[in-house]
Amino acid sequence: MSKPKTERALKDTEAKAVTRMIRVSPQKLNLVAALIRGKKVSSALADLTFSRKRIAGTVKKTLESAIANAENNHELDVDSLVVAEAFVGKALVMKRFHARARGRASRVEKPFSNLTIVVREVESA
Repeated sequence: MSKPKTERALKDTEAKAVTRMIRVSPQKLNLVAALIRGKKVSSALADLTFSRKRIAGTVKKTLESAIANAENNHELDVDSLVVAEAFVGKALVMKRFHARARGRASRVEKPFSNLTIVVREVESA
């Protein structure tokens, strides 16, 4: 006896990829995610390839994973894919201390982020 299969949360023309625990602040990651939102997949990959942001490589890897999911798991056409959603969420924050003058300490926060990319197949008119 197994539990019943849950319905698919996305539409039939969509596929997604999620990367968790990325060692960058959500604010910085959202700048790169905003760069690709709403673009065709080919131009989004080109933008990420030539971006000078450190985290662009991880975002590119996640986008390539979403494209592979669309192609292999959902039989979608790669040439007609668009980045429908790219959103960032908070993960844990490591707290560290930095030694200061006169025996004091200040807090250093090292945040982590989660990235979700959804690609959608659009009909070319």
